[in-house]
Amino acid sequence: MKPTNSLITKALFALFFTSSVVTFAQSNNTDKALLSESGDIAHHSILAEAVRASELGELLNNSGPLTIFAPSDAAFERFSSDKITELINAEDKTALKTLLTYHIVAGQLTASRILRAMCRGNGTASFTTVQGKKLTAHMEGYDIVLTDPVGNRAKITTADRNLKNDGIIHEIDSVILPAQM
Repeated sequence: MKPTNSLITKALFALFFTSSVVTFAQSNNTDKALLSESGDIAHHSILAEAVRASELGELLNNSGPLTIFAPSDAAFERFSSDKITELINAEDKTALKTLLTYHIVAGQLTASRILRAMCRGNGTASFTTVQGKKLTAHMEGYDIVLTDPVGNRAKITTADRNLKNDGIIHEIDSVILPAQM
């Protein structure tokens, strides 16, 4: 009888320990959850850090379906690693939140939906970001290219990474801006 009790005790301990570790990991990685579930977070560590600093992670994880145009780390470095570091470390996170929410559109906007919208719009489509400004999409060869109001352009390099909340992530090769920064 002792071996059975010992086995049950070990199984319960293992189950408790595993669920505790998973719960702890989930609570500490809320800000990275959207990126990590969609693929390799290694290419989006700056974005994950910016989301954490802006405290938008919980909102993003609990909102309905969203489409995130996620700049890669290389895109942030080309934008200005000093500027993004300044935004992340600033007391007032308003500018950082403005920048991040400009990369988000409400709803599930797959690449095929973007293409259909461009067909209906004679080659261009305009989407309103969560930040409130417009983002324009058009084709260049086989690529979907986004253009911001300032004229910055970003190509979708990896499309349609699915999220748990029915959202979509598209990796882009440049940072897009709602206004000059």
